[in-house]
Amino acid sequence: MIRKFAAVSGLMAVLAALCILPNLAAGQDSGSQPSGSQPAQPPAPQTQAPQTPPQTPPQTPPQTPPQTPPQTPPQTPPQSSPQSQPSQTQPPPAPDSSQSVQEASPEESTSRRVKPRLYKNWNFNVGGGASLTNGATKTFVRGGGGIAAAGVARNYSQYFGFRADFQWDNLPLRNSALQLAQAPGATSQVYSVMLDPIITLPVAKLWDVYIVFGPSYFHRSGKLNSSTALAGTACNPFFIWWGTCYAGSLPLDGKFLAESQNEFGENFGGGVARRIRPNLEIYGEFRYLHGARHGLTTDLRPITVGVRW
Repeated sequence: MIRKFAAVSGLMAVLAALCILPNLAAGQDSGSQPSGSQPAQPPAPQTQAPQTPPQTPPQTPPQTPPQTPPQTPPQTPPQSSPQSQPSQTQPPPAPDSSQSVQEASPEESTSRRVKPRLYKNWNFNVGGGASLTNGATKTFVRGGGGIAAAGVARNYSQYFGFRADFQWDNLPLRNSALQLAQAPGATSQVYSVMLDPIITLPVAKLWDVYIVFGPSYFHRSGKLNSSTALAGTACNPFFIWWGTCYAGSLPLDGKFLAESQNEFGENFGGGVARRIRPNLEIYGEFRYLHGARHGLTTDLRPITVGVRW
């Protein structure tokens, strides 16, 4: 009995051990697994599940929209607007003024270019006509002698310039002068050089009126074809005006047929010009010329008609 009981008790102990050992193993496994596996299993699903869904949807939408739109608008407007707006507010007067000046300068330049069309910096003129006489010249020279004139003008504005003229005047002697000279015929002329300020007054779109005045130089020369007057005889008024009388008598060498004398004087006058083309005008002018030296005078009133360009 004792042996049976010992055998049964031993069997029961083995069965109990077999029952307890698995429970202990399971307890040990459960105690080891929650400590090592449970933190490993939950982080894995937490890292895998929450990271992938929240990272991809929240990161991609918020990163792409906020980065691209907010960066481009805030960076460009805030950086450029505070710097450009004051620069646009402050400089606009300067650029606008400069632009207005630049825009006005071409207009002014065009207007100034239009004005010079009414006049040129340099003008040239040629003309011809006839001259009337005055003073002692009228006593011995008949009026209507032909003239030829040419000149150049430097204009500094539409209203003011300087003009230089060269003029040739024919001085046909009167018959009474030839009788005093005891000559059948003669030639006489005056070469004039004039330097004058010229003042122009535009009176209409195509019409100008101008005034000239200034100093002049005259060279009068002439020659008698022949003369029956005797050398050393007293000079008559013609030979005095002719300029070949010395000490009240004709020179003994007989050189009184030709005359040559220089005189200084002045001239003044005015004219009217009519524009027929942008660079071509016709003009007519009247002047008074006076030269004198050693009591000898030359007085002319030339009337000239010509063109200038």
